[in-house]
Amino acid sequence: MRKQRVANDYRSLQQAICQILEQADGGARFRTDHWTNDIGQGYTMVFREGDAIEKAAVNFSAVQGPVTENMRQALKIEQGEAYFASGISSIIHPRNPHVPIIHSNVRYFELSSGMAWFGGGIDLTPHYVDRKEAGWFHRELKTICDRFNTNYYPDFKTWADDYFYLKHRDETRGVGGIFFDHQLAADDLSFEQLFAFTKDLAHAYPRIYVELLNANRHKAFTEAEKQWQYLRRGRYVEFNLLYDRGTRFGLESNGRTESIFLSMPPQAAWEYDYQPPANSREEETLKLLKKRIDWASF
Repeated sequence: MRKQRVANDYRSLQQAICQILEQADGGARFRTDHWTNDIGQGYTMVFREGDAIEKAAVNFSAVQGPVTENMRQALKIEQGEAYFASGISSIIHPRNPHVPIIHSNVRYFELSSGMAWFGGGIDLTPHYVDRKEAGWFHRELKTICDRFNTNYYPDFKTWADDYFYLKHRDETRGVGGIFFDHQLAADDLSFEQLFAFTKDLAHAYPRIYVELLNANRHKAFTEAEKQWQYLRRGRYVEFNLLYDRGTRFGLESNGRTESIFLSMPPQAAWEYDYQPPANSREEETLKLLKKRIDWASF
């Protein structure tokens, strides 16, 4: 059965991701919280106070239930009275402001009508944008996408630009990445290809992050740079509370509140009408938080 196969593979990938991150950090271990409720079960893996990672979460869930009217409108569901959903979502907030935040999600959704689709993506949110690192990150994603379909990277990169965007700030959440949703598993061939694509992304996620973590974790930083990190985390909170579809779906489907809000940073800040110093790295970063930058060319 497709549903059980997806759930089993995603659960195994969650465990592998946690093991890689634990080994890379070297200072703490994930806490496992196995939860069950009326709509299903999941494993919430929480990492705190590591050597390089201040907070991380890797969530797995497999849930099912009736399609509510709010879900029908939010997901544009026309047929199907019941749903099944399984996925992995992860967020990493580092200690050092020179290390970026990263987010990843892969998911499968199936309706009782027989319609099924995959979604997911990976995006990077540097506190300070490094053009070379952003370029490397995007080329890694492009390589994965191109193995399956050469249209994936340009299409999904544009999708990420538009999705991870704070319109009230006129800035992107970070340097983007790829994002996709409602990729229909219309037959066995499309199911296998899309399932393999999401698993390749999940495998690449910790490898990509460990590379960025190790390149920056020991860099010296000032208190002013730490305060900037808190301000950028504040922007992250704004996006997750105002625009993130996963947060809204989790709440609409009566998901587990503690797991839904695990993406929040351990500490964030807001400052009224903050203006970065002229010609500073902070000002340069804000100028680079724009759509349609060809990061893969850097």
